[in-house]
Amino acid sequence: MAGNVQTPGASVSGRLLAVLGAFDVAHPAHSLTEISNRADLPLSTTKRLVVELERWGGLERLVNKHYRIGIRFWELGSLAPRQRGLRDHALPHMHDLYAATHQNVQLVVVDGLGALCIEKISGSKAVPTKTEIGGRPPLHATAVGKALLACSKVDLYRQVCQQGMPKYTPYTIVEPGRLSANLREVRRKGVAYSREEMSTGAISVASPIVTSDGVLRGALGVVMRANANLDVLGPGVRTAALRIARASG
Repeated sequence: MAGNVQTPGASVSGRLLAVLGAFDVAHPAHSLTEISNRADLPLSTTKRLVVELERWGGLERLVNKHYRIGIRFWELGSLAPRQRGLRDHALPHMHDLYAATHQNVQLVVVDGLGALCIEKISGSKAVPTKTEIGGRPPLHATAVGKALLACSKVDLYRQVCQQGMPKYTPYTIVEPGRLSANLREVRRKGVAYSREEMSTGAISVASPIVTSDGVLRGALGVVMRANANLDVLGPGVRTAALRIARASG
């Protein structure tokens, strides 16, 4: 839910952003009433803004009278230089990892107190995952998240701990001390692991993408079934991440 934007002082842009904020990976399409409820806006205001966004191409009306994000925002998003450049450099290596594993290959970046998946390659034989493009895997429970957290400023780690770390499975590390020790290993080896910490039956390995001047660009990871050998795949993921870092740096 957005904040209380029904107040008289709420700006037009605030109301517009509230409408757009009603959509996410878990909720990609809504009726007008659902948008109104999630945006905390009157139905009449919601209808006016939705009509304007639809005319501009920011929203798309479906046959069931629901709305989803329109192609105009996809066009704008593709212009974001940081994500686009990283994605372009990473894709050849992601395809190589997919060819070797036929599992989920993910590219993520830090976004606020979480991660944002900006590219994913998968297939019918891959283990189902909760993270799609545009999804936000948690920093403490996924290999890509740990790879990012280990190489970010310590303030991010403190904030993640302070906001609380959900326990997704019996294996999720939620104790700050254990997580800190885990992140030290990631920094030492350059590889992060998650063993059924996000979903039972799924494990993952990832490596941070850090340029030669120490800038964290993102993290590259592979998610696979729990019976896979993470230790064998780790060096390959690390090598791919280093190559992406050199190309993007």
